[in-house]
Amino acid sequence: MLVLGDAHASDPDRREMLLEHYRRLEPDAVLQVGDLERYELPAPTWFIAGNNEDFETIEALREGKTAGTRNVHLLASSAATVEGIRVAGLSGNYAPTKYDLPRSELSGERRRHFTHEDVERAAELSDVNVLLLHEAPTGLLSYGYDPGCERVNELLEALSPELCLVGHHHRHREVELEGARVVSLAPAWERYYELEPETLALESRGIDAGE
Repeated sequence: MLVLGDAHASDPDRREMLLEHYRRLEPDAVLQVGDLERYELPAPTWFIAGNNEDFETIEALREGKTAGTRNVHLLASSAATVEGIRVAGLSGNYAPTKYDLPRSELSGERRRHFTHEDVERAAELSDVNVLLLHEAPTGLLSYGYDPGCERVNELLEALSPELCLVGHHHRHREVELEGARVVSLAPAWERYYELEPETLALESRGIDAGE
């Protein structure tokens, strides 16, 4: 199974790199961790919304509408069985001033955030093997400060996935948190990843060398 970090495919060069992964690897299924910005793809792709998306399209996907899209499946506090594994996703990033609002009160670009309702609904999911996040938990990354969100740690603890894949920061980093292997993914124009569904082994691959 192909796993991809942030794509930012509204940029033509990055869009071409994204599509090249599909052409060259011919995946049966793809997992992607947000900032996709391309909603017509050559193979079935399960993704979470990041903070850079076409939010009209994202809202339509939240409502189950698929017009204008192809092969994309949004995970927004929801889960799906992909290649025999249970994959869940929390769409959006954290804003402390918006977290306690109802999602219905978010408008425009503010729709990029998740709310307490989203986290609570995600925490009720069961039998999750892989969790997709755009916002990082605390303890994963450091820039002289920890950019993570404790709300995400609480979700990790509630769901107990074996593997958690994180976007947004464009940096590869692996740690163990709340009993899960947590991996911050490099962006799709730098690396791609291969996931073995039976074992959940995740391998990072360089683009030029293919290894």
